[in-house]
Amino acid sequence: MKTPIQLQQENLVDLGSRMPVPNYNRTANKTGIIHIGVGGFHRAHQAYFLHQLRQLGEASDWNICGIGLREADSKLHNVFRKQDHLYTLMVKHADGKITPEVIGSIVDFEMGTTNPESVIARMANTDTRIVSLTITEGGYNFNPTTGDFNFDNPDIQYELQNPQDPRTVYGFLTAALKRRRDAGLPAFTILICDNIEHNGDMARKMLLTFAEAQDLVLAKWIAKEVCFPNSMVDRITPVTTKADIETLARTYGLKDGWPVTCEPYIQWVVEDKFSNGRPDFEKVGVQFVPDVGPYEKMKLRLLNAGHSVLGLLGVIHGHSTINACIEDETFATYLRAFLDVEATTILGDIKGINLEDYKDSLLERFGNPNVKDSVGRICMESSAKLPKFLIATIHENLEIGGSIKFATLVIAAWCYCCDKGIDRHGHAIEIVDAMSTELYQAAKETQTDSLAFIRQESIFGNLAKNERFTDLYTEMVQKVYNDTNIKKHMVEMI
Repeated sequence: MKTPIQLQQENLVDLGSRMPVPNYNRTANKTGIIHIGVGGFHRAHQAYFLHQLRQLGEASDWNICGIGLREADSKLHNVFRKQDHLYTLMVKHADGKITPEVIGSIVDFEMGTTNPESVIARMANTDTRIVSLTITEGGYNFNPTTGDFNFDNPDIQYELQNPQDPRTVYGFLTAALKRRRDAGLPAFTILICDNIEHNGDMARKMLLTFAEAQDLVLAKWIAKEVCFPNSMVDRITPVTTKADIETLARTYGLKDGWPVTCEPYIQWVVEDKFSNGRPDFEKVGVQFVPDVGPYEKMKLRLLNAGHSVLGLLGVIHGHSTINACIEDETFATYLRAFLDVEATTILGDIKGINLEDYKDSLLERFGNPNVKDSVGRICMESSAKLPKFLIATIHENLEIGGSIKFATLVIAAWCYCCDKGIDRHGHAIEIVDAMSTELYQAAKETQTDSLAFIRQESIFGNLAKNERFTDLYTEMVQKVYNDTNIKKHMVEMI
């Protein structure tokens, strides 16, 4: 057993005999990217791509400074300070092999909650050329059904009156862009790396709506100068566990307070539209295209929706991980039926993609026994995810007369989870969702009003008014409530 070495810059030479470490100078170059929302996904994806580029001797002016805008980000901030902003990426392969690597592309981290002025100045600095975001679907402050900006948010109302004391991503972006404009500096690119269809277009619409309410002249400058490239991102990144930290220390002799685990697969497709330059990411496999739309839709409606299908059905059955669902033949067959019959039919042809091969790869990835992605993580924030991943597919299939039965059972299962909060064995199901109160209140009325749950128009749109859907949903929600043997209902439909 190797004596664990603390992950720090000064220990990289010693660690280099145990695993790959950064071979580049992390302190002498510029910070070209500011990233808001430094979670596991960013560290397994965008930061990893930049690390690969730095390892090639490229992109010396594109180091990353992370930004935390939530109090919860202070935990990572403290870990990063202790570790010189280094972290370990643990790639978990299906055969049980783990390949760790120390990543060095993040060189600084600041908290907007404690020092907003410093964050604004950092974003307004001439070195900053890209501001990227992974703040989850719910962080963009818009109604998922109407697409309208939510001005009722108290933090938004505060920012409109106090532009120099921002609280949300929109307040920070507008404050920084105003300083750049006033200083005669070029605008930075705003690059969204979240699972939202047309994510760059959406972010542009939201920021301009906010900016117009705060400073109309500035909004016009942003509209003219700032690029918002659409992008599609993909890499399964489970929550780091205590066991992961212990494995790293015991097997590889490295003490890391917050490593990241991920699958081997990685993909990034980006619209090549930037305000002020970009790293040569194509040298490490990033695909730049004129239109990301078809790739975005494919990933959201197949991978992300597929995850939710397994998660919401699996949590009722009692499966704890996504790979356990795939190892269950009923779940694997049901998922493939959903992908083939309901999701693929609305995608059309996608250049360079064989959809059958892509779906095959999804089942292989979901079944990776070494990743063990929890169904609980997949079910988190379903109110923000399902309108884009699954409910949109129901709407489109209703328009063309396509099948909706597989997706509808998932909605019925979601309602049951929100209402009862237990699986078929009586074990508690934790509902982690920004709309948990609304979901529970609507779901608990289901036994007297079978359509109560789907009357939430901010989530379901007008589905409660579609007779074909409501007839099927009523039948399915009654089945789930009367018999929680979800596999029985799944088998009936396959």
